[in-house]
Amino acid sequence: MTASEIVELRRVLGQLRQCVGSLRSRYGDVASVQRLANDVERMDIDATELLDLDSTPRQREAPRVEREVVVVPDTPYDPKLWHDADDEGLGGYRHT
Repeated sequence: MTASEIVELRRVLGQLRQCVGSLRSRYGDVASVQRLANDVERMDIDATELLDLDSTPRQREAPRVEREVVVVPDTPYDPKLWHDADDEGLGGYRHT
């Protein structure tokens, strides 16, 4: 971000904060005003994180994550496994 973009972002966030303060004075600390205040705070935190990203060198590659491969056999399950189980997908119980 350029210096002018940073200044503009901070200015707009300050205006938003003032508007939410005016709403709080008018309507009190109702849930919708609290949510707006939280949103402005979140935007301020996100803006700060972006500024921090601009000041630190970026990592070129994401770290590799090793993933375990689980092999699932395609052989049929033992029918005893399903004995007395509900057959919900077919509309009721199935008695064998």
